[in-house]
Amino acid sequence: MTTTSVTRQTTDSSSALHYYVVYDAAGVPEGLLAEEFLLAADYSSVGLVSVGWSRADGRWYEASATSRRLRVDAVLRKRVTLVGRSAAAALYRDLCGADLPDEDALRARFGASPAQPPSPLRLSDSEPRPGFRETRVYRILFANELSPGSLAALSEAWQMPITGDIADPEVRVLGAQRRQVSGDAFRWELRRVAAGAACGLDVTCDLLGERDEAVGVLLRGLTTQMRQQGMLPVTVDRFR
Repeated sequence: MTTTSVTRQTTDSSSALHYYVVYDAAGVPEGLLAEEFLLAADYSSVGLVSVGWSRADGRWYEASATSRRLRVDAVLRKRVTLVGRSAAAALYRDLCGADLPDEDALRARFGASPAQPPSPLRLSDSEPRPGFRETRVYRILFANELSPGSLAALSEAWQMPITGDIADPEVRVLGAQRRQVSGDAFRWELRRVAAGAACGLDVTCDLLGERDEAVGVLLRGLTTQMRQQGMLPVTVDRFR
């Protein structure tokens, strides 16, 4: 199905934006970055918008170029720490003595959203798994290398058995897990890509009913847990 509208990530009990502290070469905080992925109706990402704040001049600016550079520049990523909104707010208050603007105010500083997303990529038009109405396959891609400690933390959080030795460069799949929610079945694999320089979560969603909100909840939750381990989200692609 081709979507014709762009939506922002649904706000739940946690903040919807992703926050980052940016440090200078000496390790001193020099600014903040707040990002949000724009999602199609099927929860695949169709854009990334962001706003930054600079300690040097005390102003907010549209920061899409910085966000794009962050995905490809490993040196820049070493100067960035992924944080939650509360930590970002505390740092902002320390640096300028003011409250961090609320998320609607930050969104108002984003650049223009794309008028229409591109046609979705599909690598397969095969039938859904028997017994289900629809089967979807997503990949959530993350930059940065996953450490043994981070893998152990994800294994504990997801109750996921570790199936591959992270020290072995030939190992691709590090673990897999599955969940069932109200008849819908979800399973995901954590795998290394790009010779270990990035990681992906390959998520298969077998949907029984007409509603698909659980897909968005799962993808957001998995992304949040990966961010907590220092992994930088790049995109959410749907292949089926």
